[in-house]
Amino acid sequence: MEAKLGSEEAVKALAALAQGSRLAIFRLLVRQGADGLPAGTIAKTLDIPLATLSFHLQQLSQAGLVSSSRDGRYILYAANYDQMNSLIAYLSENCCRGVDDLSPNS
Repeated sequence: MEAKLGSEEAVKALAALAQGSRLAIFRLLVRQGADGLPAGTIAKTLDIPLATLSFHLQQLSQAGLVSSSRDGRYILYAANYDQMNSLIAYLSENCCRGVDDLSPNS
C-alpha cells in the first residue's frame, strides 16, 4: 500500500515532470520496469548529454519519482511506482464523484 501524498509532495512531483526531458526519462523508466536502466543507456536512448541527464535524474529523484541502485560499476535508475501511483491517486482523489462510469474506482 502506497503512502498518501500531500499537496506539497504532489506539487514537487508535478514540477519535476513539467519539463520535456524529465517527462521522457520518467516514461522510459516506467516502461523499462523495476530493473531500471543505467544512465548511459538512458542518455543514448533519449539523446541527452550525460551531464544534462544527471541534472534531470537528480530532479526526479528529489521528487521521489526515480530511485537508484548500484549494480557492479553501474548505477541503475528505475521509476518509483509507489510514488507514481500515489501521485495518480492524489490527482484522481476527488474525480467524478457521483458519476459511476467515470470514477477510477468503478
